[in-house]
Amino acid sequence: MGLELGRDGVNLRAIGTVNALTTGRPGEAARIRCPMWAGVGSEDPITPPAQRDAFTAEMQAAGVDWRLVVYGGALHAFHHPPVDHPVVPGVGYHPRHAQRAWRDVLDLLAECLPVAE
Repeated sequence: MGLELGRDGVNLRAIGTVNALTTGRPGEAARIRCPMWAGVGSEDPITPPAQRDAFTAEMQAAGVDWRLVVYGGALHAFHHPPVDHPVVPGVGYHPRHAQRAWRDVLDLLAECLPVAE
């Protein structure tokens, strides 16, 4: 959602996304005017390496201040604790990487939303 708002040119201070590495139409990423962080699991079958590569190429070509963290051994939705229904193949919680991703998002927010003193 935040990524799409950025592509629409909405004035945001930061964009953080987990598992949402969609690519836009040509030129849309150039509308992103804030730092962008994304996290994805290395074993995520829903966001495979080719999709990650397309995403990074799009961000790079648009000159976006971006970073992508690939969490080794993590599946799709690695940040979400287990629920009480059958697990979807390729989806799985990874508590260590969930904590790391949360710290990465907090770091982004600290950088982009400084606290007034």
